[in-house]
Amino acid sequence: MTRRASAALTAGALAFVGERLLRHAVGQRPRWTRSNYRGRSLQLSGGPALAGAAIAAIACTPATGGAVLAGGTAAALGLYDDLYGDTHARGLRGHLRALRERRLTTGLVKLGGLAAAGFLASRRHRGRALPALADAALIAGSANLVNLFDLRPGRALKVAGAVAVVAAPLSGPAGVVAVSAAAAAAATLPADLGEHAMIGDCGANAIGALLGWSFATGFGRVGRTAALAGVVALTLVSERVSFTAVIEDNRWLRAADEWGRR
Repeated sequence: MTRRASAALTAGALAFVGERLLRHAVGQRPRWTRSNYRGRSLQLSGGPALAGAAIAAIACTPATGGAVLAGGTAAALGLYDDLYGDTHARGLRGHLRALRERRLTTGLVKLGGLAAAGFLASRRHRGRALPALADAALIAGSANLVNLFDLRPGRALKVAGAVAVVAAPLSGPAGVVAVSAAAAAAATLPADLGEHAMIGDCGANAIGALLGWSFATGFGRVGRTAALAGVVALTLVSERVSFTAVIEDNRWLRAADEWGRR
C-alpha cells in the first residue's frame, strides 16, 4: 500500500470513529453545544475529530512537520474560538472595528495565531522570510476562507473536498496532506450533513490550513500566486456578498450544496 493510500485510510477511519466517540463523551454539555441555522442543537464534536484524524495520519510522513504545525495550531485556535469565542464581531471588518474600540476579539487572536503558525511552517520549508510571508498568508487565508463557507451542513466539507481534488495529485508530502484532509472530511461529512454534529471553526480552520500548506509547498511560484490571489479575492468579496445568497440563486450550486442534507 502506498504512503498516500495508507494516510487516507488512517485519516478516514480515525475521523469516523473519533467523531462518534467524542459526540458521546461531550453529551449535552452547554459549552460544546450550538444551534445551527435551523435552530437544531448540535455538538461541536466534528471539528476535533476531523482535525485530529488528519493530523495523526500525516504526522508520521517525512517532511510534513510544517503541515502538522499549521493544522494543529489552526485546530487549537479554532476550538478556542468555538468554546470561548466572542460572537458579537462578524467578518474581518467587524474584528477590525472591535480592535479600534480597543476590544481584542477571539477572532483576531485566532487570525494572528494562524498567520504566525503559517509563517513558521513555511519558514521550515522555504528557509527565507519573504517567500514564507506569502505562504503564511496563503495558509492563514485558506483556513479563514473554508470557515466562511461553514454556514450550512456539509458546505465547508464539500468545498474543502473539491479543493483537495486539485491538491491531491501533487507529489510528495503536499499530496499526502491533501488526500488525508480529504479522507477525514469525507468521513466526517455524514455526521455534518445529518445534523448530528458540527465541525465548527476547529474543523474548518484546520482543514483549510492543511490545504493551504499543500498549495504553498506543492505548487510553483505561479500556482502559489494564483491560489493566494483567489483566497484574498474571495475573502474580500465575502465582506460585501453573501455566499449563501449566491449559492441559492444558482440552481447547480444549490443542488450541490443541498445534496445529502436533511
